[in-house]
Amino acid sequence: MKQVHRSALLCALPLVLVLLVSSPARAADDQQAPIFEVGEELVYNVRFSFFDLGQIRIRILGEVRTDSSLAYDGNARIDSYPSVPLVDVHAVFESLIDSAVFSRRFVGRSRIDDDWETSIYTFDYPRGAVAMEVFDRDSVLTKQLTMEAREPLQDGLSLFFHARRALFAGRELIVPTVIKEERVLTYLDMRTTRESVEIDAVDYPVDVRHFVGNANFVGFFGLTGDFEGWFSNDAARVPIMAKLKIILGNVTVELMEWKRPGWVPPPSEE
Repeated sequence: MKQVHRSALLCALPLVLVLLVSSPARAADDQQAPIFEVGEELVYNVRFSFFDLGQIRIRILGEVRTDSSLAYDGNARIDSYPSVPLVDVHAVFESLIDSAVFSRRFVGRSRIDDDWETSIYTFDYPRGAVAMEVFDRDSVLTKQLTMEAREPLQDGLSLFFHARRALFAGRELIVPTVIKEERVLTYLDMRTTRESVEIDAVDYPVDVRHFVGNANFVGFFGLTGDFEGWFSNDAARVPIMAKLKIILGNVTVELMEWKRPGWVPPPSEE
């Protein structure tokens, strides 16, 4: 059972960062609304069947300005619950996300029991390349390679914000993404439908837009294929809930806490 819980929790994060809209008249206005809010913090519960496995915490820590660009420091942390038997899982993803919403730098650190691994991706778009390095728990370089980067690319965390920005696109998107040192494609169908969902964090149905997608890669524990997400039906476009498929079935990711000035989940009008 140890391997099942551990793999299910870790495999959820990359797609959660993909996941985890209003009327047509509002969509055109809201599409330009800012999605980066310094200080925003979103906390999600990860559930497999009837088991609560852990939490995912996603934050925007600050701005990084240069003479020619503006970027944001993004941070995502995953931790298993102490109550989950025989599991000790932790991961931290850090991404420097351009204001146009693509990755400039990514650092991922993951721990399973006492086994640590660190991946560093440096995106050099003027030279059309991304340099990738992987280190073991003793900081020994175990893998080093360079990949072509002729177009803006997403990492697992920047993709989370790319999906939020694209929510009002009203069309299908193919998004080049770097996952596990490989260039893959993520499919997002942003021809959304308006729905309502219930979550434990509020005592009313939440007004959301539902969309579907497909991960054209295989992740931990067979994570692949179709997924679906529900984003708040407002300018903030906060991911409220997501469902992902693994070998055992569905993993559900649900918003449980948030910090974003002036924002609360919008109540459904149904």
